[in-house]
This record gives sequence, structure tokens and C-alpha cells, in this order.
Amino acid sequence: MAEVKVKVQPPDADPVEIENRIIELCHQFPHGITDQVIQNEMPHIEAQQRAVAINRLLSMGQLDLLRSNTGLLYRIKDSQNAGKMKGSDNQEKLVYQIIEDAGNKGIWSRDIRYKSNLPLTEINKILKNLESKKLIKAVKSVAASKKKVYMLYNLQPDRSVTGGAWYSDQDFESEFVEVLNQQCFKFLQSKAETAKESKQNPVIQRNSSFASSHEVWKYICELGISKVELSMEDIETILNTLIYDGKVEMTIIAAKEGTVGSVDGHMKLYRAVNPILPPTGLVRAPCGLCPVFDDCHEGGEISPSNCIYMTEWLEF
Repeated sequence: MAEVKVKVQPPDADPVEIENRIIELCHQFPHGITDQVIQNEMPHIEAQQRAVAINRLLSMGQLDLLRSNTGLLYRIKDSQNAGKMKGSDNQEKLVYQIIEDAGNKGIWSRDIRYKSNLPLTEINKILKNLESKKLIKAVKSVAASKKKVYMLYNLQPDRSVTGGAWYSDQDFESEFVEVLNQQCFKFLQSKAETAKESKQNPVIQRNSSFASSHEVWKYICELGISKVELSMEDIETILNTLIYDGKVEMTIIAAKEGTVGSVDGHMKLYRAVNPILPPTGLVRAPCGLCPVFDDCHEGGEISPSNCIYMTEWLEF
């Protein structure tokens, strides 16, 4: 008698278990998962069962459906954003997601249009609606004064958008920069004078005249002359202008990990310098030390006709 083989069908998985497993995968991969990832992790689940579970999670607002170069992505939805976007249609959710992905650098409306494939009139309507709900905000960029970038309402714009401490309402604060320039140089001068008055040997005097960028930053903060919070990077930018002016020199030394003011095991030290003999007029020509020499040309944003250093040199 021939043996009869009976094909055993795997028992149907619990739909709740499938949904919970998909949620776990989304938590493991916060940037999103594809259907292939779900299939690899749950090979015994049929495609129809996966689709039912995913559609249910989407309908309950627990997942976001995104587009990428590799296809569709499923990503866990933030509970706070889920409440904020309640009642919004899919197009509004898509625009919000694109803006969220842009982070604190923001995104132009033109780029939103490109990524969403929505008409411009529809995008403008959605942007106004999201702004009215205080979910997003428009920020003017110093890179293009007539254009705005959009980012989430609670984000602090990146320095590349606002211009950092040197800009206020897109206007460059030249007077503020000049005051910082003077105060930084004054601090380094006083440091050099104190070292000179110590009456020690020249090597010790020279070493004592140096100050780290952290010391200069601390001095400026204690003065209280800035209405905005300055970083050490801001102060180093000011110190660099003093180097270009020939008033300060910089050296880099090795420093132990954790030393205040050190970065990657190195520390920048600055000191005020006074030339022994005044240089001749030709040697003082600013072009030889100009860091933007290659970008300087007549008719451009940087040109000899509007260069303040060239004007000072000609007056000399």
C-alpha cells in the first residue's frame, strides 16, 4: 500500500503578534524598514498577512509610510507628532515628514516640491496650514535674503542659516565684531605686558605671554559685552582676524585628553605681537596673506575696490 503524504500547513500567526513584531523591527531600525526586512525576519508569514498588519498599523497612526530610493519605508511614528498630525491628510503628513527630515538646516519650498511631487499651490496651502498649527516655522536664511527655509517649530536654526553670532535679522553686526576684536587684542596685550614685567628669562616670558582660546573666551564672557551666547569657535574666528591683521600669532601644542580648551589632543595658543621694525609699504600689502585671495576679483562679492585692508594699505 502506497504511503500517503499529508502536507501540514503552518498555523496562522496571531495578527497582534505580527503587528508587535513589526513595531519591534521599527524600533531596531529607527530610520525605517522595507517590506524585504519584514519578510526576512518573518519568513513564515505570508504576504497577505504582512499587508494586513502593516495597513492596520498605518490606519492606527503607529507607522509612517515614506518614499526612498530603495522603495517604500515603514518608520515608527513619534507619539508627540502623531497627536499633532491627527486629522491631517496624507499630503500634509508627507510635507511635514520632508521638513522633519531636513532638521535644523531647513528646506526650501522648491525642494519640498521636488521631493513630494505636489503642485506648488498645494504646497503653499499646506505650509500655511502647518504654520498656523505651530508645527513648522519659516526662517530667513543669510545665504538668500529673499528666500525662506522651513523647519520644525521647536528647532533652533543652524548657524549656516542664521549666520551665527555675527548676524542680527540678516544684518552683519560689524560694530559688534569690531568691539570683540578690540577686547580680544586688549586681553592678549595685557597678558604679554604681565609676562614682560615678570623680569624672567626671554623664553619664559614668551611662553607666559600665550593664552588659550578658552581663556580669551572666558574673559569675553565675563565682560558681558555680548547679548548672544558666544562659543569658543566664535572667539577663534575673531582671533583669526587678528592674525590676518598681523597683531596676533598662533601656535598649536599637544595637550592631555580632557584639558580645558583642548580639541582632539591639541590646544591653540595665541599671543599679541609687535614688530621690532615697522614693515615697508610693499611688505604690508594685504594680498600676500589674504585667505580669500583666490575669490577676489573686480565685480565680485570680494574685490579690491571694496577691500577695507587694501584701503588701509593705500592710506598708509
